[in-house]
Amino acid sequence: MAASAEIEEGTRLQPKFDADGLVTAIATDAATGELLMVAHMNAEALAKTIASGEAHYFSRSRKKLWRKGEESGHTQRVIEMRVDCDQDAVWIKVEQGGPGACHTGRRSCFYRAVPLGQSGEVTLAFRDADRAFDPAKTYKPDR
Repeated sequence: MAASAEIEEGTRLQPKFDADGLVTAIATDAATGELLMVAHMNAEALAKTIASGEAHYFSRSRKKLWRKGEESGHTQRVIEMRVDCDQDAVWIKVEQGGPGACHTGRRSCFYRAVPLGQSGEVTLAFRDADRAFDPAKTYKPDR
């Protein structure tokens, strides 16, 4: 099989990491399908997620590997993991532990809608934006 055919149709996991050594990781609630967050995984985060069944990510801003919930206790147990056709994105269906996945205190990181059909400056609209927990009480100040 040609290389692209092997990646697209084969059975071997061959993640295509970007120039920074990362793949995009999308986390959704396994029960509801709700989009919870988009993050990144490096090879170590991907391997730890597969081995442990707990979501691990790589923080681009903090330049470090982290297990979801290590600070907040709001863990993500992976129910299913998929890769996209060219293996440069990972989709994990998770059981979200705790009230929320977002460091802002919300259930999902996707709490603002972009109105369509506008030009010029766009004003975001809050949707399902109630806080599920107080991030100031949950996270260290250096976040």
